[in-house]
Amino acid sequence: LASEGAHMRDVGGESTRPGADAVPRSDELARVIPVIMQLSAAGHLVSVDTRKSVVMGEAVKAGAKIINDVSALQYDPDSLRVVAGLGSPVVLMHAQGDPRTMQLNPHYDDVALDVYDQLEQRVIACVEAGIPRSHIAIDPGIGFGKTFRHNLELLNQLTLFHGLGVAVLVGLSRKGFIGALTGEKNAGNRAHGSVGGAVQAALNGV
Repeated sequence: LASEGAHMRDVGGESTRPGADAVPRSDELARVIPVIMQLSAAGHLVSVDTRKSVVMGEAVKAGAKIINDVSALQYDPDSLRVVAGLGSPVVLMHAQGDPRTMQLNPHYDDVALDVYDQLEQRVIACVEAGIPRSHIAIDPGIGFGKTFRHNLELLNQLTLFHGLGVAVLVGLSRKGFIGALTGEKNAGNRAHGSVGGAVQAALNGV
């Protein structure tokens, strides 16, 4: 990714795909810290994808500049305090439930408004904990506790999330809903659908 010109490398040691089990903290550290150290030493911008406050702290020591948490700093009760102390920018992603079970029966009254409200509460919690609003980005969490129709509804209403007053990020590359739209079962062959989704997100200010 670095050699192909990616502007940012997001390094994670715990899969959060649907059905994935949690990874012990020691294993996660062993996976990500050497990679972050090497990338950072070579001058690359690195974010760490983790739900654990200890991993966040060690990753920043190793050179990571951004924290990306699929639990929006809710999985680990120490995360809010740790991130505020580190002074690092943070991405708060919405997910309904834990990765292991999140796709079993996701339900919303109105998916866009429900996700907005929950992310708004997380932004408020971060600001109250001492994290500047300018250091916060949000991600509506395509594919994380969402059905096919939920994902499409979120893509159609991305402009809503600018109302939170922070940067908006969307991760949708090669995800299952793209396969459902295009009929492509092989995730590796979903590049065109991924680009289409990225263009839709960019046109909506993401």
